Amino acid sequence: MNRTFSIYLDLVRFSAACLVYLSHSNQRWLVQDILPASRYAHSAVIVFFVLSGFVIAYVTEVKEREWRDYAAARLSRVYSVALPAVLLTLLLDTLGRSLNPGIYDLPYDQFITRIAGSLLFANETWFVSMLAFSNVPYWSVCYEVWYYVFFGLLVFAPRRLALVLMAALAVLLGPKVVLLAPVWILGVVLYRWRALRSLTPAMSWLLLVSSTAGIIVYSATDFMTVVERHAMELFGREPYRSLVWSRHFLSDYVLGFLVFAHFAGMRGVADRFGPVLLRFERPIRWLASYTFSLYLLHYPLFLFWASVIRGDPSTHLYWALTTLAVGASVVAIGLLTEQKRYVLTHWLRERLGSMGRKSGAGVHGH
Repeated sequence: MNRTFSIYLDLVRFSAACLVYLSHSNQRWLVQDILPASRYAHSAVIVFFVLSGFVIAYVTEVKEREWRDYAAARLSRVYSVALPAVLLTLLLDTLGRSLNPGIYDLPYDQFITRIAGSLLFANETWFVSMLAFSNVPYWSVCYEVWYYVFFGLLVFAPRRLALVLMAALAVLLGPKVVLLAPVWILGVVLYRWRALRSLTPAMSWLLLVSSTAGIIVYSATDFMTVVERHAMELFGREPYRSLVWSRHFLSDYVLGFLVFAHFAGMRGVADRFGPVLLRFERPIRWLASYTFSLYLLHYPLFLFWASVIRGDPSTHLYWALTTLAVGASVVAIGLLTEQKRYVLTHWLRERLGSMGRKSGAGVHGH
């Protein structure tokens, strides 16, 4: 992968996580003023989905060419953050509720069911929608993990068996996860479509400029809300709402395509931004290395720290202090979890190796 383009993707990844935080921390009890760029949490998740598909397609071609390498890397990547996130959420909610119960309007019951469901990533199967206590962003992980499984089957299992297992899994998971799969697949197409790797500079600039303009128009016109209103009329209010996080799937397809076109264009001209991106490579890489931790920990952390600080929402100081506390906590926790995932990767690879390298060799590309 082109180095400057890789840096850019890391910058986008961290920026998307910050947008999610801004949106979720935009609470009137925390800050009375509406924060700028604070309504793009769902759009940021769509960016994550396209990015995820691209990265997974890349690593299966370049790094994780055997099923055990892929499984070890995916499991360690997810569980190194998801497991502590679920347990910490329960702990932080318990402490925060004892300090300031008024700001907690999220579930705090069925502990075993919520923990087990979250660790099995079953929170969004069919028309069940179960929050991991106050960890609202956890829903998207319960989509992405299954996309990893789908793609792993397609790449590493014999084709006929893979298709049967994928179909069975789709039936088991239900419509919500399946509806947003095309957005994730756009990332795979972005990496695997060879023609996109050899675009002329003129075509790359055209894609970059037009898609960026499209994303701006999408955001400025509140396209998602407009489509939601018409979709609700078309499908019916209750069936539409039962899709929960997937109910914006029509507008998500539009945004996903715009992000796809943006990345395709940027890849072709990324070297033009090399002097700037390379200069800031180290801080961008460092920030991006905590993206998953920031994404999965920020909601319970900002509720907890807001309960501890108990400031004045009429100024921005309360929000700023809470945000600083959240950032410091993410780095401290991330050092022990996300930054140590390679230890878990190595351990899992050794365990999976006992199942026999031969079973995974030679099936790549079936």
